[in-house]
Amino acid sequence: MAKKGKQGKDSKPAEPVRMTDLLRAPTGPIDLSAFDPRGTPGAPGDRATTEAQFAATAPALAELQGRLYAEGVGGGSRRIVLLLQGMDTSGKDGTTAHVVGQVNPQGVAITSFKAPSRAELRHDFLWRIRRAVPKGGSLGIFNRSQYEDVLVVRVHSLVPESEWSTRYDRINTFEREITDDNTRLIKVFLHISKEEQKQRLLARLDDPTKRWKYNPRDVDERGFWDQYQQAYQDAITKCSTDVAPWYIVPSDRKWYRNWAVGQLLLETLQDLSPQYPPGDFDVTAERRRVEAS
Repeated sequence: MAKKGKQGKDSKPAEPVRMTDLLRAPTGPIDLSAFDPRGTPGAPGDRATTEAQFAATAPALAELQGRLYAEGVGGGSRRIVLLLQGMDTSGKDGTTAHVVGQVNPQGVAITSFKAPSRAELRHDFLWRIRRAVPKGGSLGIFNRSQYEDVLVVRVHSLVPESEWSTRYDRINTFEREITDDNTRLIKVFLHISKEEQKQRLLARLDDPTKRWKYNPRDVDERGFWDQYQQAYQDAITKCSTDVAPWYIVPSDRKWYRNWAVGQLLLETLQDLSPQYPPGDFDVTAERRRVEAS
């Protein structure tokens, strides 16, 4: 244990740890087995403490998102895309509900990417992704994303390796294009353990109100667990860039997952510091008109 040093009268308190630094995927090859799915890095305390802080930061999150939305209404082009990837039951829907529930839904655009339709298959794999990038001022939520085309497509050999292996570079090019066009990407891998997934699937079967969420194919997919882990490792390794880094969020504990993703969004909004646009009219003259009306 490091010894505590004496704090001089001119010294400053340590800066708080930023989750965008703590959870950012390291450079170099990623080994997901080195990341504990039940971990709680950076959490302010136990479940009760962390949930209380999550609730306490909600007003700041809503205020900043409201400013971003107003900025867009005023003609601003800046927007955020929160991209959620993870194994089945990792909490993509739950994270969306808890985090988006803190902000004004009028400024939110949610896109859930299912298996591509026949019409979508007639286009390049990025076609439907480009169409879903939200307008200026919006918070876009991608439930799954362009990464499905180097995950499920790879694991199930839906296209030859000679095809899917070229998609990492194409994804990086696409992400650089949209970030250059005033989009901030928050790419989150919801890291869940195989045992926790099993318990969540069983919970869906045991609860009649959750059976609608159960899909028998999810059990089939468990047979490809190791292949998916390798596919995720490669996607994170190859596509975590300076302009669009990946964040690895331990997700066995739902309360931590929600708080951590909320913090990533809050810090991104704080960095953007959106501002309310000024009115394009004479305030004094308009006040007189209102009073006289």
